Amino acid sequence: MKFPKPHTLKQIATLIDCNFKGAEDFEILGINEIHVVEPGDIVFVDHPKYYDKALQSAATIVLINKDVDCPEGKALLISDDPFRDFNKITEHFKPFKASNSAIADDAIIGEGTIIQPNCFIGNNVKIGKNCIIHANVSIYDDAIIGDHVTIHSGTVLGASAFYYKNRPEGYDQLKSGGRVIIKDHVDIGALCTIDRGVTGDTTIGEGSKLDNQIQVGHDTLIGKKCLIASQTGIAGCVVIEDNVTIWGQVGVKSGITIAKGTVLYAQSGLGHSTAEGKTYFGSPAQEARYQFKEMAYIKKIPEILQKLKNLQ
Repeated sequence: MKFPKPHTLKQIATLIDCNFKGAEDFEILGINEIHVVEPGDIVFVDHPKYYDKALQSAATIVLINKDVDCPEGKALLISDDPFRDFNKITEHFKPFKASNSAIADDAIIGEGTIIQPNCFIGNNVKIGKNCIIHANVSIYDDAIIGDHVTIHSGTVLGASAFYYKNRPEGYDQLKSGGRVIIKDHVDIGALCTIDRGVTGDTTIGEGSKLDNQIQVGHDTLIGKKCLIASQTGIAGCVVIEDNVTIWGQVGVKSGITIAKGTVLYAQSGLGHSTAEGKTYFGSPAQEARYQFKEMAYIKKIPEILQKLKNLQ
């Protein structure tokens, strides 16, 4: 998430009331999570296990809960609670804005697009040309939808990320300031839920087709011409490359990459990145040809045991 204009290290330190290391006028351009940070971004870290990863990342400002040596060319914001202060920054630059109409006044809707009754179109939403948005669809703030997109009833675009910190008093949610982006010629079925990015974008690539009742987690990137069948659940920060096929009731772990041309058979549970053009099945998912061989061998166990018994 980029700020509307650059801010200085001192300005952000004053905003969240914390100490800092670095020049007062060190330029800050935005905030981002570790997997998408760029120079000029703030990244937060609050566990020693991840200090080195954050300090050595592309981010040039690290919001951290320990006074450590500052890498050359970078700056530190030293906080007793980086998670809390990351939320403060998000709330300051991307505060919740209440709507007072079903379709926001500043929403942009392209020529030839049909919006059916009882839809909600939030603030700063952009919808392209020749789309069909069916009844009871909710499109939260800042979503961007391309041309020739169809979204069926009950789908929600832009709900908050499922991202929490466990505190003694209960779970504390990391605020979501990102967007949902739907490219051209995408079809989205009924009752799908596509969460916004925490600081970046959740993106559905051009020509991809989603069936009914699919969950897409925050900051996930789906490539071009992917097919995803119903009741699939995709966690946050997944990269799905082009021409991937995912059949029904598949579960996908966060932070992995599903390579170009991968096929995942129904009811598989994928917990690792895949190889290009391979087919996977099972839970945990393995290459389908090995899984089917293993299943065939297992079926032969009674026969093998009987032969051993006869030899005794």
